Amino acid sequence: MGTVTIGVSIAVPEPHGSLLQERRAGFGDPAACGIPTHVTLLPPTEVDESALPAIEAHLVEVAAAGRPFPMRLGGTGTFRPLSPVVFVRVVEGAEACTWLQKQVRDASGPVARELQFPYHPHVTVAHGIDDEAMDRAFEELAEYEAQWPCTGFALYEQGPDAVWRRLRDYVFGGAVVPAQATRAERGPLPAC
Repeated sequence: MGTVTIGVSIAVPEPHGSLLQERRAGFGDPAACGIPTHVTLLPPTEVDESALPAIEAHLVEVAAAGRPFPMRLGGTGTFRPLSPVVFVRVVEGAEACTWLQKQVRDASGPVARELQFPYHPHVTVAHGIDDEAMDRAFEELAEYEAQWPCTGFALYEQGPDAVWRRLRDYVFGGAVVPAQATRAERGPLPAC
């Protein structure tokens, strides 16, 4: 067994997820088609593949302790000049996201890790592209709004093709959702 790169996030549901992914691609972000639209709880983290069962068990416990909450996105923000990112803001649900990410990364758990930057829940819509395109993303999505009831989160793995694929969903309150597919069955995301 080798290492894999995983992440944990809240998927932005349809139709919002596809719309924001298409907009991200339209701004010229080359990573857009390989990254499902999401709010990060655990950033890309390299782990030994043999640790996945323990990580999944930990995430079941985190989900069991969680409760559904309203999630609302509104307007844009940026991390520039510190980091070349434009994002859609989480204007409701940020406190719950912050609690969840702390539980996922808990020092006693299998994916304990420090963050490069302080946690700030958001939905990336442009990353590492030229300033003009970043400005356009910031302006064009300034009035964007979406809302939905957040009922859980998911574990993702980044493939060798740099595409992130969902491994398993975790529903708040203790419901167990089977794994999405075996490693061999997972295919690429649809083109955006």
